[in-house]
Amino acid sequence: MRTLIILMLLAVLVMAATCYVSVYSEQPLAFSDPFINRRRANGFIPADRRLEAISQERIRERNKAPHERQREICEDYYPCELYAFRHGYAAAYRHYFGRRRTE
Repeated sequence: MRTLIILMLLAVLVMAATCYVSVYSEQPLAFSDPFINRRRANGFIPADRRLEAISQERIRERNKAPHERQREICEDYYPCELYAFRHGYAAAYRHYFGRRRTE
């Protein structure tokens, strides 16, 4: 009697283990179709954001606004920078570099 109960419990466990339906059993196997389309591939492999950020920074460096270029020029020249602290960068640039235009 004890052996019959143990065999029956063992049969139930084997049946439960082999008949269990999971999410993975409903999906096709990976080796049956190894290629996926681009939209699904982009969903779980993100693009490298660092390269995109670096290229955007390079574009911004090439296309600086005129006042930003003037401010950088003024920051490189110490007397202009000191003047800018008191009167602003636009006035400091005009004061030190505004008369240097060659025509």
